[in-house]
Amino acid sequence: MQPRPSQAQRAETGAENRAKPASPAGGLFKTVSSSRVSQLIVDQIRTLLREERLQPGDRLPSERDLCTQFGVSRVTVREALRSLEASGLVEIRLGARGGSFVTSPSSRRVGEGLADLLSLSPVTAAEVTESRLVFELGIVPLIVERATEEDLDALRALCDQHAEAIEQGTYTMEMSADFHTRVAACTHNAAIEMLVQSFHGPLLMSLREAQSIEPQMGQHGSKEHRGFVEAIAARDAEKATEIMRTHLKRTASRVKGDGRK
Repeated sequence: MQPRPSQAQRAETGAENRAKPASPAGGLFKTVSSSRVSQLIVDQIRTLLREERLQPGDRLPSERDLCTQFGVSRVTVREALRSLEASGLVEIRLGARGGSFVTSPSSRRVGEGLADLLSLSPVTAAEVTESRLVFELGIVPLIVERATEEDLDALRALCDQHAEAIEQGTYTMEMSADFHTRVAACTHNAAIEMLVQSFHGPLLMSLREAQSIEPQMGQHGSKEHRGFVEAIAARDAEKATEIMRTHLKRTASRVKGDGRK
């Protein structure tokens, strides 16, 4: 015997059955019918964003209007809006001038999603380091070309902080990862920054594994960080590339056997 639906479920089903499709403003939305109606609403709005029929900053219709246009209950609309908000595609504001506003996901939010995928996949420390050799060496010419004085000041400040941490015995691999993330920002390319942010978790994993094999590697790395910054300041792409290659290969040599039997 199938369990009887709860009162809330009966109420929502009844509301959706009673809702009458209306002609949506601008013809953007279509009525939906499925056991996962909220996901269909999310899919429609994602499609409208890709087609640029909805733009960041646009205010969505009120919940009442969305209920009418989609032909669903308010509970379903709210579920869809919460999903869009969690994805960084909608911002829900409270108050007299509140409502649901279309946004564009930040590189940090997108990077976090990619990081989750990488962290949950069977990526080895050796594979991470191998990919860094391809990626981080590849962006050096852009860094040399585009790094500003503000970028260089920020990198030098990090090097100073890290040198002090080494003296005090508080240097961590998180500091090393932060340096590489800041270096990538010198490209002033949002896609590159997003990829580096998404790689933060696997990067830390590989660095920690290398440090467990050679506890002093942080001291070598910190000195190379400073040399790399000065090569960038001199606009010497060849020297900067060589320093970074040596730097990355040290980590690679420590984890090269990982997962490769």
